[in-house]
Formats: sequence, structure tokens, C-alpha cells
Amino acid sequence: MRLNADFSQRVVSRPSDRDWVSSPAAGVDRQMLDRIGDEVARATTLVRFAPGSAFDAHTHGGGEEFLVVDGTFSDESGDFPAGTYVRNPIGTAHAPHTDEGCTILVKLHQFDADDRAHFHVDTRQARFEPTADAGRTVLPLHRHGTERVVLERWDPGTAIPAHVHDGGAEVFVLEGRMQDADGTYPAGTWLRLPPGSRHASRTEDGCLLWIKTGHLTKEALSRWSSSA
Repeated sequence: MRLNADFSQRVVSRPSDRDWVSSPAAGVDRQMLDRIGDEVARATTLVRFAPGSAFDAHTHGGGEEFLVVDGTFSDESGDFPAGTYVRNPIGTAHAPHTDEGCTILVKLHQFDADDRAHFHVDTRQARFEPTADAGRTVLPLHRHGTERVVLERWDPGTAIPAHVHDGGAEVFVLEGRMQDADGTYPAGTWLRLPPGSRHASRTEDGCLLWIKTGHLTKEALSRWSSSA
């Protein structure tokens, strides 16, 4: 399968654009955002676990990064409530399950081989830092090479000046709404911006964003574009 596999193109996926589809595991549904491959794939996906559901034990051959959007996700290492950011590097394994149900934003097979950071962050308890932009605070989550992952909170009326994403960017709107010259993006919207993208953004109502930048380099694009 190849879904949104041309990383030189801008992609916007709002909740109204997507349907939930069943996964091989009972009670586990997903909304595919981008994908290269079949069940083992380089993929970005929203995954919804029904209460009491589980996924078979598996090993992360290409690494796993996820954010718990709602509910509580669990595995052998503990319980991760909404707002928890988790990185499971290449070679780690677990058997996910949930008692109350949960939804996660997960990225698979996208780790550099030397990115061995294995950790989780409860973003509800962490401190957001001020920035040079009035009304915008940031919570750094991970940095490796040119890749950077953060949460950003924008107060109502915040406007971010035009800027360029040399290494591309992905944005997932967790709360509120974000706007730019091309439209309005409500909670649940996923955007992928190719390298060299330039845009200015703002929010009228305030928003909370998960943002990943610098990971869509020429080297990465070449590797993924040639994948099955």
C-alpha cells in the first residue's frame, strides 16, 4: 500500500476526510494518514482501541513513536494516560492493551538506526517554555539530528510569522483550531508540509499542537520513496 507516499507534496487530513477501518486485532480500528507497506509499514496512523482490547506482542523493527490522544494506553511497562508521549526505539517489543479504551497517534518505522532514546513524557505534568512569539509556549519532547518533536500551546489571537521548514514538518491539532492562508484546521487535523515549505499560521480560539520538524530530509525522502 502507498498512501500519501509522495513526501514532496503538502497533505491535509481533517477528521471529516477519514473513516475508521478495522485492523487485524479485534476492537482495534485505525485511520491511516500516510503509509508505505502493508501490515509492516512505514506509517503514520491514528489507532483507536476499544475498552478491553489488546494487540499481539510485537517487536519494533523500525521503531515506534506515539502520543496518547485520549484514554489510557497500557503495556508491560505501565499505564500511559492521555497526553503521554512515548518513544520505543528499534528492537524494543511490547504487547499493548487498554482497560478503558484509548486513541493514539503513532508513527512506525521512522527511526534513524542510531536514535536509541527510550522514554516517555507525561506532558500534562511538564512545563511549557515561553518563546519569542507572543502567546506561544513550547514543550520540547525529543531531538535527534535535525529532527525535533514538540508540543506547542497557542493562546487565542496568536499569530506566527512566515517561516520556512527546511526539513519538512508534520502537525497534529490536539485542541482548538489553527489557521493559515489555505484554510482552518480543527482538532484532529493532520498536516504534512514538504521540505522548503513556507507559511504563516495563526489561531483565533487558541490551540494545542503536536509538531515534528526536520525529519523529511532528502536522504529520508529518498529512502522511503524507494521502499515497497
